[in-house]
Amino acid sequence: MRTLRLMSMAAVSLLCASVAFAAPLKLTPASPQPGGLKSGLSVSYAYATEDQDFRSLANARSALKARGKRGKPLRGLDYRDTNLGENTLTSSKSEQVAASVNGYIRFDSPGVYTLDFFTNDGLLATIGGQQVGKFDGRQTCDSTFSTEVEVPSAGWYKFNALYFNRLNTSCLMMRWAAKGGAMKWVPNNVFGRK
Repeated sequence: MRTLRLMSMAAVSLLCASVAFAAPLKLTPASPQPGGLKSGLSVSYAYATEDQDFRSLANARSALKARGKRGKPLRGLDYRDTNLGENTLTSSKSEQVAASVNGYIRFDSPGVYTLDFFTNDGLLATIGGQQVGKFDGRQTCDSTFSTEVEVPSAGWYKFNALYFNRLNTSCLMMRWAAKGGAMKWVPNNVFGRK
């Protein structure tokens, strides 16, 4: 029993060390760089049917594929925790909402950044071809794990997210920090859409 406990502790320590010393994920800039973007992000929505209950990203993806419809664009990723009964993002419902969010995010300087998201409920986010945020389940408005990314050059990077809200309140927000800086909410003016 003691050996098993020591092995488990060693495995956890190794995992923590590998995460702490992992190289930042290198993002790929959009090529060609887009011009004439509108502000915000494009979004499509799907709503659960009577016999469906969004509990995972797979449920959300399936619903969007079957019956996703374009919605009013998002202003960015600044959707604070709602009150009961308030609509999720720009959708027409407060609960059982799946969203596919697409567009671009602009980094004004190259370097290493730390990113995280606050979500209620599930989220799978990619920037510049790298997965930068994931939570596949249900939670109150809370953060995902932080991810370090390397931004090789200033400019626009493709942004995609799969999101769902099951019941009660919803939120979707993003934070960032340049290496060594404090985490700040990402301003809406760095998001663009075609």
